[in-house]
Amino acid sequence: MNRSSDPLRAWIDIDLGALVRNGERLARHAAAPLLPMVKADAYGLGVGPVVRALKSLPLQGFGVATASEGMEVRALGVTRPVLVFTPVLPLDFAALRDANLTPCLGDPAAIGAWTAAGGGAWHLAIDTGMQRAGIRWDRVADVADAVRAHPPEGAFTHFHSAESDDGSLECQEQRFREALAALPALPPQLHAENSGAIARRSPSAWSFVRPGVFLYGVGSGAGAAIHPEPVAHVRARIVDLHDVHVGESVSYGASWTAAVPSRIATVAAGYADGYRRSLGNAGTALLHGRRVRVAGTVTMDMTMFDVTGVPCGTGDIVTLMGRDADQLVTAEDVGAACGLSPYEVLTGLRQRLPRVAA
Repeated sequence: MNRSSDPLRAWIDIDLGALVRNGERLARHAAAPLLPMVKADAYGLGVGPVVRALKSLPLQGFGVATASEGMEVRALGVTRPVLVFTPVLPLDFAALRDANLTPCLGDPAAIGAWTAAGGGAWHLAIDTGMQRAGIRWDRVADVADAVRAHPPEGAFTHFHSAESDDGSLECQEQRFREALAALPALPPQLHAENSGAIARRSPSAWSFVRPGVFLYGVGSGAGAAIHPEPVAHVRARIVDLHDVHVGESVSYGASWTAAVPSRIATVAAGYADGYRRSLGNAGTALLHGRRVRVAGTVTMDMTMFDVTGVPCGTGDIVTLMGRDADQLVTAEDVGAACGLSPYEVLTGLRQRLPRVAA
């Protein structure tokens, strides 16, 4: 890959067409509307372009983590429901009300406070094993009075290991059904499936599904029935080249030493851009469709690659994550090389990298 006319030193190409196709694939497979999760700036890819692109899909609404994220989605002209999934405190109630955001609540006191403060629609969070938020499935009686007095618009749970074939998804879903049966009345909207659950079975048994990381190009493992296209492609230019003699070292700590005469390319991206320091001597990237390996420690603003045998020059583009020609470095690949989940890889991409959406 070589775009000599592009002045950027490093950037992220966001393939909005792939994003939409991933959403269409999920909707077909689930046979249900989508509530895309666009929290954390749409998993680091830019909430504005992502929300505008996803509006063409069969949507129930959008999911966020905080009131401020919900207000940002509203500012984009979204009129559909926006669910705030992190438990909210009374200090957030006014902001949620003003922006017509829907909180997810599981505590009887919070439910009462929300309705007493003039709040509108809300969804009941039921914890079936995640131990993160919501009323325990076997303690639903504790919220029965609050639910009876202030009926929720919906109820949901969240799977902790949907990518695994360990039976936990089925166990959690059975707990969810038991909890729903214990409610005074069944809420009209029920939802449970995240990306891993959607990709592993079809059709959905619930009102809508909540895709997250699949939309952004991260798959759900070997047992998945559908797989996404890559969406984020992290690029950086070669800014310097060095011929390194046998026995000479590269970067801080001299952790890489040339065993043979080598060619080292310095690329204008480092851990301040989200390309993790732990990728030193472990990460791989793509240069003109060929794989090259990180040589030495990743530095704050630059990373060195062993490009021995790959013809290249300054200004040429190295793909740190994404596709180049017929080769692909996935977020899963990057994460595996540095001990992170692909979620951390995506959301860890820093704002110093411009997002170029097309």
